[in-house]
Amino acid sequence: MSASLDYQHRAELEAVIASGIFAKAPSLALLLDYICTKFFEGQANQIKEYNIAVEALSRPPSFDPRQDSIVRVEAFRLRKRLKQYYEGQGADRPLRIVIPSGQYIPQFVENVRAPSNGHGDATDTSTDAAAELALATPGRELAVTPAGLTLPLAMPVRSRSWIKLAALLALPLLVAILVVWIWSSRVHSPVEVATRPLPVPMGADSEEIRILCGSATERFVDRAGNVWRGDRFFRGGSVFTSNHAISRTPDPELFRFRREGDFSYDIPLKPGVYELHLFFAETLFGDNNTAGGGESSRVFRVSINGKPNMFAFDVTSDAGGSNTADEKVFKDILPGSDGMLHVQFSGLVNNVPFLNALELVPGIPGKMRPVRIVARARSFTDQRGQIWGEDRYFSHGFSVPRSEPVSDTVDPEVFQAERFGNFSYVIPVAAGRYKVTLRFAETWFGPGKPGAGGADSRIFDVYCNGLALLRNFDIFRTAGGPQRALDRTFRGITPNAQGKIELAFVPVVNYACINAIEVVDDSN
Repeated sequence: MSASLDYQHRAELEAVIASGIFAKAPSLALLLDYICTKFFEGQANQIKEYNIAVEALSRPPSFDPRQDSIVRVEAFRLRKRLKQYYEGQGADRPLRIVIPSGQYIPQFVENVRAPSNGHGDATDTSTDAAAELALATPGRELAVTPAGLTLPLAMPVRSRSWIKLAALLALPLLVAILVVWIWSSRVHSPVEVATRPLPVPMGADSEEIRILCGSATERFVDRAGNVWRGDRFFRGGSVFTSNHAISRTPDPELFRFRREGDFSYDIPLKPGVYELHLFFAETLFGDNNTAGGGESSRVFRVSINGKPNMFAFDVTSDAGGSNTADEKVFKDILPGSDGMLHVQFSGLVNNVPFLNALELVPGIPGKMRPVRIVARARSFTDQRGQIWGEDRYFSHGFSVPRSEPVSDTVDPEVFQAERFGNFSYVIPVAAGRYKVTLRFAETWFGPGKPGAGGADSRIFDVYCNGLALLRNFDIFRTAGGPQRALDRTFRGITPNAQGKIELAFVPVVNYACINAIEVVDDSN
């Protein structure tokens, strides 16, 4: 396959998924993306019923196609949905994606348009085998039945009698199909589905608002226990679905859907100060993604209440790669004079902006809310009522529980797990100055401990945005023994150009480790 043709095929897949045709059937978008991606990667021989069930439809490895018809059912639904799309808003697309009956390998068929019918409308000729036969035979004209079935007009005489009989028998069925299709297209318009906001539940989101952009889900609870709801308060844009694995997040569901195009969110707010979080993950451009490319492939502008806050935002560059969670934080957010928050996304040149999720929470005037992280799977509340969130924003390393009691602390729960290895945390913050506190306890090395040894058994460096905070750091030696809580606090920390505090833990002798991280706004 030539590079040009491959690009056209990938572009067609993106156009179909982004059209909104799958707004109420995200599983079909995942199925289409899966089989097309396998096709693009030259792995068409792996597009089999079992692989589709396990890899695309989340069936267990014990899946038995003889007992479970899910793949056949979903493929049938996908064919119907594609047919609906190409009979409606996709009628003028240069290509069509076709999945032949009884197969799962996609075909990309050129969308040939017949000559004008005399009323300025072109006749679609690519949806049926009979149309392809007519196109392959010079001099044959085409006719379109009410149901959209294209048939050659000039047929051999001996073939006309049975065709007339078939047409008479099929006419009532075709008329019925036409009526159903017209009703369905009016009631279930893909464009309407893609742009209709979900109703807001009564009493919900009065002060905290969390939106899964492009998603029709009614309720999703993340690892921290926060409740997210489906897309609402938007104007413009279309919906895109992705099943890519997303790094640096405990909640990949936040990045499964996105709204893209030129669009805005107009969110009613109670009076007060808020903190705004915008979530992105680039799954179209970049390594191993459909459109290829990478940095500079998508650059756009974000404005808040009419003021440009990000002039030329490149998610891939900001996150440090594609398929990576990226979060932007803004403090001191106020509703406009109309009681609304207006967040607008606009493209630069031909780039198309997008957003995966949006969060609004009550803010602290002049400061960002503290970020507290423990290296464990669940959050907890300390003795002072402060909430420590689950492990997040990390890359690499390994998290393990630690059950041994730790002294010199009023909150031993902070030290009940650790992340160790050669790892980093990339913590998004708003503009300002911060106090960063790192919390350690040596629970592996020391007399009578699993790792034995003691001082000099574990030595590592800690860097913040490339500058050393700790060099040749030894928890055991500094704390005076094992199982003792040890804090190290650093003030005047400023975020890097991407609005992140990046903490790198680099081994010198054995693995680096950390139990908890606290980031507190130290501005003013």
